[in-house]
Amino acid sequence: MSTYLVGALWVFGAALIAGAVGYLVRRIGQDEGRSSNNDAAGQVFTIVNGLHAVVLAFVLVKLFDAVSDARDGTYREAQALVSVAWAVDALEPGAGQQVRDLSARYARTVIDQEWPVMRIGGEVTGPGWAQLDRVRATVLAAGSQGDWQDGRKTEAADQLGQVYQERQERLTRAFDEGVVAVVWFVLILGSVVCVVLPNLFGGTRLGPHVLLVSTLAGALALMLFAIHQLQNPFSGGSSIDPDAFRWALDRLGRS
Repeated sequence: MSTYLVGALWVFGAALIAGAVGYLVRRIGQDEGRSSNNDAAGQVFTIVNGLHAVVLAFVLVKLFDAVSDARDGTYREAQALVSVAWAVDALEPGAGQQVRDLSARYARTVIDQEWPVMRIGGEVTGPGWAQLDRVRATVLAAGSQGDWQDGRKTEAADQLGQVYQERQERLTRAFDEGVVAVVWFVLILGSVVCVVLPNLFGGTRLGPHVLLVSTLAGALALMLFAIHQLQNPFSGGSSIDPDAFRWALDRLGRS
């Protein structure tokens, strides 16, 4: 099902339920004394709504930053992988070709085997780490003569270390829960409270009241849906694709 369709169901479902509750409260509940509660209820609503807005904004900004950093991390990993091959090209004949082949095999493993698992938030297994270890062994075994080649070998080792680091962060992000259960509890309960509190207000007519609580519930549901979609940077609404590794294959001449 389309992400946009699911999001629309979240919004309209929450708006429908909140509107129905608001309608029943006004039609069945006692209106006596409700107008006199406006000052007290308004103060409570302002405090609760303000606190909840801060929590929502904090979680959303954190997840947006995490998605952006995850996307940049895939390019840092791919760029470092290509830089390893370029640096080894300056060493003994044959080493550069071997590193290119191993690096391309690693990139294909990431695209074909690891990415589908990352999309479902699973734990990535397979030959990825072993392939990087073979690249590392090839780099260390490559002969070098003179300061310039020694520098290129050091550069290759440094760039490979960057690949290891970015790979670990990528796998951690895909396997991470994103938003823990206690935060979800706060977000959902806070949203429910924010929608229920306007039912204590008096003075408004039935139609505007139902529209008010429905709009509030829909807006909060939209924020919760966005948080849900951004939990895993490699699936849902964010859905980072392995374009960086396809670029790496092209740069390695193995596309």
